[in-house]
Amino acid sequence: MSLSIRNQIPGTVTAVTAGEVMATVKVRLDGGQDLTAAITLEAVEDLGLAEGSAVRALVKSTEVALATGPVAGVSIRNQLPGTVREVATGGAMATVRVAVDGGQDVTAAITRDAVADLGLAAGAEVVALIKSTEVSLATT
Repeated sequence: MSLSIRNQIPGTVTAVTAGEVMATVKVRLDGGQDLTAAITLEAVEDLGLAEGSAVRALVKSTEVALATGPVAGVSIRNQLPGTVREVATGGAMATVRVAVDGGQDVTAAITRDAVADLGLAAGAEVVALIKSTEVSLATT
């Protein structure tokens, strides 16, 4: 199956914490970063997720925010430090490709104004911010 989701990051489940309806799934990305996904308990069961399961974390580029450093006092669980590889700007929007620590690329679709305000260019250090509710998981 092919998907339009740019960010398809391979990893391994390290923990599943089940609630009544939702679960949090901790994933160690192949590059060594940790990522948390909040998905339904039904999805955990349907996918057969357990510690050691191989997965791909799927995140739309429009759901990735960027900061110029770590952010404290925020509920966003996933903060992946990295370096801007490339910025492509259009009339209103831009895509920013970030090499997160460990070697995996993550793409963010942000406004052109945000690129300018943050001074983003190749080589800039950034942190990719992803809410756990915006991470989907697929088995490989």
